[in-house]
Amino acid sequence: MRRAVLVVAAAVAAALVTPTASADATVRFATFNASLNRATEGELLADLSTPDDEQAQQVAEVLQRVRPDVVLLNEFDHAEGAVDAFRTNYLARSQHGADPIDYPYAYTAPVNTGVPSGMDLDNDGQVGGPGDAHGFGEFPGQYGMVVLSQYPIGPARTFQQFRWADLPGARLPDDPATPEPADWFTPEELAQVRLSSKSHWDLPIDVGGRTVHFLVSHPTPPAFDGPEKRNVLRNQDEIRFWADYVTPGRGDHVYDDQGVRGGLEPGARFVIAGDQNSDPLDGDSNGARQLLRAPRVIDPRPGSAGAVEASVTQGGANADHRGNPWFDTGDFDDESPGNIRVDYVLPSAPLVPLRSGVFWPTAAEELSRLNDASDHHLVWVDVRV
Repeated sequence: MRRAVLVVAAAVAAALVTPTASADATVRFATFNASLNRATEGELLADLSTPDDEQAQQVAEVLQRVRPDVVLLNEFDHAEGAVDAFRTNYLARSQHGADPIDYPYAYTAPVNTGVPSGMDLDNDGQVGGPGDAHGFGEFPGQYGMVVLSQYPIGPARTFQQFRWADLPGARLPDDPATPEPADWFTPEELAQVRLSSKSHWDLPIDVGGRTVHFLVSHPTPPAFDGPEKRNVLRNQDEIRFWADYVTPGRGDHVYDDQGVRGGLEPGARFVIAGDQNSDPLDGDSNGARQLLRAPRVIDPRPGSAGAVEASVTQGGANADHRGNPWFDTGDFDDESPGNIRVDYVLPSAPLVPLRSGVFWPTAAEELSRLNDASDHHLVWVDVRV
């Protein structure tokens, strides 16, 4: 039975990854946690300053093979010059025979990871280190974000400094050693603790005179917690931010880094994208359901034969999952959480999704050599704008 599933999945996958026939009528949006993060500040820029970094070559080849028009790269360390170096030394050069790809427009900005808070946010009795940063990181900008586009990017709204406590009904962590509820953070800390572990960006993409808001983020993994469940709760509220933002009447509390208040204009076209670190059914946080149930959000349900094959051959936690492995995007530890769906590209009505896929080649395919570029796989959706 599993063999039959693999054969059918492979046939469907072959149809899904066929390039769009009418480029004028469609736009391919994508997200890819490329794992282009490094252990020390400046290391990524040094790696990208020559065309010889093997992982960057693989990431570039994935982009050259899938050829998205607009793509979010998660876990791309924020450093001046790094984006240009990646475009020049990797994307503009053929990787393993693939055609180079040009992205004339790019957006990146500071993120919360590694930014010192000056407070003891992890309650270990000491101030400093990645656990006390506004977002977990060894240095400012680690695990940053980049958007590359073949269409102009308008003025961004960023929400890096939005406070967690300002989200109505925020799921704030609780110190189990005290009787008071939701008291992991002191009142002084709550006045400064930020919601976004990296940032949330609303990027207006100009597609032939029509605006599509590319709503991108990268919530914290719901792991590495104590009993207070700080990361699990933060992950769910980071995801909820976009659900509130796109729902008329629920985004009035939102304010951006320029002090402008309010959510997305009703009826505006949008695409939500990013590594949400959340599977609807499996893993430690099911917060992604908040996005999948938001008004006008369409789930194109992208998948791959490679994910089905990996679920069967790797076994472990995958055997107990409730979700269909066809939709998996992350290839994680086999014991926990296993392979799950954590990366999403979710267009809104009236955008029309035409086809979608996850770039996860089966072991028999020549391009399976690119499966090691990252522990995540690129997700793409073609939409008619």
